[in-house]
Amino acid sequence: MITAVQISQLLQSAIVFGTVIMFGALGEILTQKSGNLNLGVPGIMYLGGIAGLATAYAYEGSTENPNGFVAVLLSFGAAFLASALGGLLYSFLTITLRANQNVTGLTLTIFGNGLANFFGGILNQIAGGVGQVSVRTTSDAYRRAITHNISMGHIGSVFFSYGFMAYLAIVIAIVLFVFLNRTRMGLNLRAVGENPATADAAGINVTRYKYLATCIGAGITGLGGLYYTMDYIKGTWTTDGTIEALGWLAVALVIFATWRPLNAIWGAYLFGLLYWTYLYIPGLTRSSQELFKMLPYIVTIVVLLFVSMRKKREDQPPASLGLSYFREER
Repeated sequence: MITAVQISQLLQSAIVFGTVIMFGALGEILTQKSGNLNLGVPGIMYLGGIAGLATAYAYEGSTENPNGFVAVLLSFGAAFLASALGGLLYSFLTITLRANQNVTGLTLTIFGNGLANFFGGILNQIAGGVGQVSVRTTSDAYRRAITHNISMGHIGSVFFSYGFMAYLAIVIAIVLFVFLNRTRMGLNLRAVGENPATADAAGINVTRYKYLATCIGAGITGLGGLYYTMDYIKGTWTTDGTIEALGWLAVALVIFATWRPLNAIWGAYLFGLLYWTYLYIPGLTRSSQELFKMLPYIVTIVVLLFVSMRKKREDQPPASLGLSYFREER
């Protein structure tokens, strides 16, 4: 029988796991609302993770008494900027040069994976071996609970035992919801994603909206890689491909959330819960454990089938998703 302590640990693991993919999904929701289908989410998460880690490593190595707040600012800014540059590259290829969005996104995933592991390997060599990279000051600052000086029970620890980025993800989801549904710019962006030709005819700068949404969305996505590196694996670097797997799970979460930012919150935590449940079921073989890890993807397929059968317009992706816009054909 599962104890209260185990339930608390499971929920905490689900929230930490869910936060990683929530960042990726929120950035991709913003991108897809503009009509751009960026399948480079895993690669962008790689870019965010390695940029934040390398910046923190350089800062801590060059400073005798590194300051946690400064380390967080530097690594956070570097991760967002590197990821946004990945989005800029995608935008230039697909919007300006009109390259195929699917191929470009997949290429960006391979590029981000290779680049991150190349520099991650260099950091490992400098540090003395695989897994030896350590940015303890920076990682501690990211992982320090908001209420770390307050004694809490099992229920309190489920809600208040995380670093600031776990709460930042929720704030971003709420801000995106308000932006997309309550502001003129958000409605313009949705119009671009639904019918860019009509939006263009109405005087909306389609190219600007696509560029901004994709670059800012990529920056948010990259924060998932930063959170994984600094919080999830405590400020080190591994080449086991976990970031790529989480990136694809973030793409699945976009579909599961039916392109709604608020749905991504509970959806991310549900994915985390489904992913880690096997640890608390006795007697499972290794093969059975792998089956449990498939649950988030299976649930996504079920939701996709359900949404397709219902055919409700509000549950469908933007009408022009994945399609390049040619103004001359308007």
